[in-house]
Amino acid sequence: MTQRKYALELLEETDFLFCKPAKTPMVTSIKLSKNTGERLEDTTQYRRLIGKLLYLTITRPDICYGTQQLSQFLDCPTNEHMQAAHRVLRYIKASPGQGLFFSANTSLQLKGFTDSDWASCPDTRRSITGFYTFLGSSLISWKSKKQVTISRSSSEAEYRALATTACEMQWLLYLLQDLGIFDTSPATLYCDNKSAITIAENPVFHERTKHIEIDCHLVREKLLKGTLKLLHVSTTNQLADVFTKPQPQTNFNFLISKLNLHNMYAPARGGGGGC
Repeated sequence: MTQRKYALELLEETDFLFCKPAKTPMVTSIKLSKNTGERLEDTTQYRRLIGKLLYLTITRPDICYGTQQLSQFLDCPTNEHMQAAHRVLRYIKASPGQGLFFSANTSLQLKGFTDSDWASCPDTRRSITGFYTFLGSSLISWKSKKQVTISRSSSEAEYRALATTACEMQWLLYLLQDLGIFDTSPATLYCDNKSAITIAENPVFHERTKHIEIDCHLVREKLLKGTLKLLHVSTTNQLADVFTKPQPQTNFNFLISKLNLHNMYAPARGGGGGC
């Protein structure tokens, strides 16, 4: 499933059809803030561009984090925000035909990865939640979003992301049941924070967890019912990392390769043609 035609029309409309491609959607050294750069006199072009990028994320989870970051500044965009948006366009130029591949021969087992970037927003010090879920080998759900409250520790931020992902996976299980698909095996959820996993498995609340007690009850209930199985994954293999922070090229390519994204318009080895 691809939006290649839409992507090419977007590049043509913004005069980026013949630009130099970028290898990643965001530069790792830049931290966007509402106070950086000079405010744009006309914000219409920026808002229209971000709206079109949001629509493109339907089949392009690789630009999900960058678009989420840029959408925070719709009320007062600056020239630096526009430059960052142009970087996303240059990345799209590298592979406008990239899209999701849904295999006909796959299991119906739900599997998810969840992560957070603690206090990463320089303006509000809120954390970023990132997750995605697979049905077999097919990516069916993903999100990159700023958390609604400020977390006082990295463990709290991770646990809030864990609770959000647990709710998403429960909804997907209900949806599968409505479609007549009943799988008795629990959905698997991977988290790279051992402290958050310990909180989920510990039946005793203490001062450290009282302020997130509702989230604790939610996740623990799913574990006790056998709806979810919570497993630890190393930070190196935390695939949801691509939805919480900008990545260097090597890491970005590795993480994106695991999302089952394909460019069916890429030329075959030894063949000619372009995008």
